[in-house]
Amino acid sequence: MSAPQGKAASPFRQPKAVWAVAFACVISFMGIGLVDPILPALADSLHATPSQVSLLFSSYLIVTAVAMLLVGWVSSRIGAKLTLVIGLAVIVVFAALAGTSGSINEIVGFRAGWGLGNALFIATSLAVIVASASGGFGGAIILYETALGLGIAVGPLLGGELGGISWRGPFFGVAVLMAIALVATLAFVPSLPKPEHPTSALAPLKALRHRGLLTMGIMALLYNWGFFSMLGYAPYPMELSAHQLGLVFTGWGLLVAAFSVFFAPRLQARFGTAPVLYANLVGLSIVMAVIAAGVATPTVVIVAVIVSGAFIGVNNTLTTQAVMLVSPVERPVASSAYGFLRFIGGGLAPYVAGKLADATDLSVPFYVGAGTFLLAIPVLASGHSLLRAAETHTGDSGPVAPSLTPVGAQATTDVPLVIVAVGSDAKAAAVVDAAARLARDTSSPLEIVHVQQTAVVEEQAVDTETHDQARAAVTAHLDRLAAQGVTATGQILTSVGDHAAAGRALAQHAADVGARAVAIGRSPRGPAAQFGDGSITTALTHSATCTVVLVDPDTTPRNLTTATLAELRGGDA
Repeated sequence: MSAPQGKAASPFRQPKAVWAVAFACVISFMGIGLVDPILPALADSLHATPSQVSLLFSSYLIVTAVAMLLVGWVSSRIGAKLTLVIGLAVIVVFAALAGTSGSINEIVGFRAGWGLGNALFIATSLAVIVASASGGFGGAIILYETALGLGIAVGPLLGGELGGISWRGPFFGVAVLMAIALVATLAFVPSLPKPEHPTSALAPLKALRHRGLLTMGIMALLYNWGFFSMLGYAPYPMELSAHQLGLVFTGWGLLVAAFSVFFAPRLQARFGTAPVLYANLVGLSIVMAVIAAGVATPTVVIVAVIVSGAFIGVNNTLTTQAVMLVSPVERPVASSAYGFLRFIGGGLAPYVAGKLADATDLSVPFYVGAGTFLLAIPVLASGHSLLRAAETHTGDSGPVAPSLTPVGAQATTDVPLVIVAVGSDAKAAAVVDAAARLARDTSSPLEIVHVQQTAVVEEQAVDTETHDQARAAVTAHLDRLAAQGVTATGQILTSVGDHAAAGRALAQHAADVGARAVAIGRSPRGPAAQFGDGSITTALTHSATCTVVLVDPDTTPRNLTTATLAELRGGDA
């Protein structure tokens, strides 16, 4: 068993369909940041108060929230591509109409239509990218994360540049760019199969009867209340031009993207989901209190807003992971229910903040936002045991993650297992066959563990494959080995989060069953992909208490030495 020498696959070698949707994702993620730099200009040009302008956020987010309850019902009946196309078309129309508006009320109304298109788009974009990817699941996720980062970072910059010309510029800019994305999606994205079972329109609301999902959803509502209170009102005390505001929120966006993609998974691995969220919410509360206390000093507000990007990036990723960890329902249904609550919080906050600011002064909305961040902590604490059980797989009511599902007959021997971990890639069969030789040489039973991951990116979550597809893959391995006279057992390991999280879950399973060794292929993904969402192989190697054998299916297998066999057998040469 030797290390591979071939060149790792690039996550950016994808078909045109993936690039078309990724481009649309960039524009979609620009959304809020694109508008933020022009808020003061809108107020001046249209003779509106900050509280009236804040309704741009409220109408957009409240409609997005309500629409999130229905997008699963829609997409499961008309298909993901058509849902995506309709969402893009709606955004183009209403963004253009907002640019032609003559009053703040017209813009508020058109932003509501924009929110409908946004809900249709964000609920299906990640799933379409993963389904269309030929460069591997990991590559598709990296591409989506890259689009997210570009959109969040470039949105305020573009909004500031276009807003410096006219407040109408950002609206028309979105309309033109989304129109290009719409044409590319129509031209390059193939029709995708509909789900076998349509989703009920009431499914997201029914899902909220589950305590874990409801608890995490309320926590997200409170977090988004504070977040959008800041986003809707911070531009005013900065006293900057649209161009300067664009630069400030670009710095904020860079931190959001970096901490969401790179730092959140590492903090989670080191300290656990709940402890990181507790500390993060305290940090956000402090930042909001600083903005409130220093609202009369633009420099204080500017620095605090930029710094908040780090906390927001961590919170966005880990809150979604917490929802998926404790949720006992299908991922799309959980995403819709969670999205409804979080967007409701984001939509109501600017409206209430405006009323508070008009009745008192500009510092009060920020103090209230700081309070909602703190209030989210006891709400999260009320579900701490559920989240902890899900992370350590100690729950006894409903499915938790990570979890193992047996496939076929299970081993009854006390002889330590050789476990082989594979995914759905093309080289899985070769890795399994190499592990079968290792099991034979060590006189060990073989267990095939198929790793089925749920990827979480920002507020979106998607399964890499259906459970039926994972079961079929394991069954195919078992049947092939049986034809060769090799007896093996099978398991499906589900894991929520990045590749490293799957590696740690695999190491825990190996320790639980007292495995002799775990065989795994080296990652075919390039350094960029592994840095972005971790390496299952590296995490397994660092966490495992047994021997880890790295398999290269592209090289001629070598016989294990007598010393190595003795080590694997526990000292019996």
